[in-house]
Amino acid sequence: MVLSMDRWVGQVAIVTGASSGIGKAIAASLVEQGLIVVGIARRSELVEEHSKQLSGKKGKLHAVKADVTKEEDILKAFEWTSKKLGPVHILINNAGTHKRTTLTEGSTEDWKATLDLNVLGLCIATREAVKVMKANNINGHIIHINSVAGHTVPNVPHLNVYPAAKFAVTALTETLRQELTHLGSKIKVTSVSPGFVESELTTQRKTHTPEVKAMLAQMPILKGEDIADCVVYALSTPEHVQIHELTIKPVGEKV
Repeated sequence: MVLSMDRWVGQVAIVTGASSGIGKAIAASLVEQGLIVVGIARRSELVEEHSKQLSGKKGKLHAVKADVTKEEDILKAFEWTSKKLGPVHILINNAGTHKRTTLTEGSTEDWKATLDLNVLGLCIATREAVKVMKANNINGHIIHINSVAGHTVPNVPHLNVYPAAKFAVTALTETLRQELTHLGSKIKVTSVSPGFVESELTTQRKTHTPEVKAMLAQMPILKGEDIADCVVYALSTPEHVQIHELTIKPVGEKV
């Protein structure tokens, strides 16, 4: 199997949650591969700063301010992309959140926030991407940044609805694959499921107690660039090859 990113050079990719962590790393990697990347984030100023840092690379990063929990923001982001840059060929559904609470005492607001972003936002962005790809006869690729928690519930406190949201992403990946197959479409869909990754939701979380910080510092951990490499690998496969599920863990992870 020959791996190549050549067919994506100069094409448009949308990355949600591109202001930090995994999304930021994926955006940078795709720009280096020569893609025109739209980085969607609420903190678009961070994406703009990152774009300046990537100046001179093979591709280009554009910042679009949008809240992926709001359908109107997603629709506007896709409309802007199509009008200003062209039809999307790749969608990376990376935006996600985790509220540190419980099922027995957590607030409905916190649970909704997780489900709205991790599940419904992903569905809306996927729907819009498929519409554009179908309308323009594009054999595109949709990648959901999932989690190992979307396959097995870790024995970790305060996960509440997060594993349920990620299990939904696992199911949505397969459901979308089946729908696209039924339509005779060659659009690919891939779930990338990382283990423990350095990010604002984990080691960089400002609300952690000193005890939690000390515990996390002892755990094996992946970097955002490791996940970006997995995304590029999935995108590099020949058009007849689909990486349906890709799981990546740091060596020594016990969960």
